[in-house]
Amino acid sequence: MSWQIVRLADVPPSPWRNGGGVTRELVAWPPHAPGQDWVWRMSVAEVESSGPFSRFDGVQRWFTVLGGAGVWLTLDTATGAQTHALTRSSAPLCFDGAVPTQCDLLNGATQDFNLMLRSGKATGRMQRVAGVLTVTTVAPKLVAAYALSTGASVCFEHETLAIPAHSLAWRTVPAGGQVRIQAADALCMEIALCP
Repeated sequence: MSWQIVRLADVPPSPWRNGGGVTRELVAWPPHAPGQDWVWRMSVAEVESSGPFSRFDGVQRWFTVLGGAGVWLTLDTATGAQTHALTRSSAPLCFDGAVPTQCDLLNGATQDFNLMLRSGKATGRMQRVAGVLTVTTVAPKLVAAYALSTGASVCFEHETLAIPAHSLAWRTVPAGGQVRIQAADALCMEIALCP
């Protein structure tokens, strides 16, 4: 499989049921079919008003701010409320999608990136890239990069791909592979399917 790419501008928005924003699903696996749930999913949301997040039971959720002033996320965990202030410079936050979560905007609307993984079916992580990041795979996995306003480049074996701003590129990488991501401002996602 070679690199796949999708531009945010080419993805139609899906309004939230509560009217608080819209989501653009960049990619999900497996592709949607009637009666079939995704195992992992990457999307960009535009949050226009404060309110509760939708609950996703059995899902590990990664969240990071792409634009706007940022958010306060309050997670109502079994050990008490946990509050996280997240801005464009914050590291991505990983949390249980089943935990009741309140999102309060710091100063106006935000744009946010979400990586969701079904527990027991896939594991993964998200990190920011500012410079050069090399991902080395021990086992086969999917590696993805989302370029923010300045674009990015990814290199695997002898293939280099320029990623336009506000676009996602992804591919499956075999065990022992290396992917080099170079960007002033980007995200890197790694996803492995559970045996």
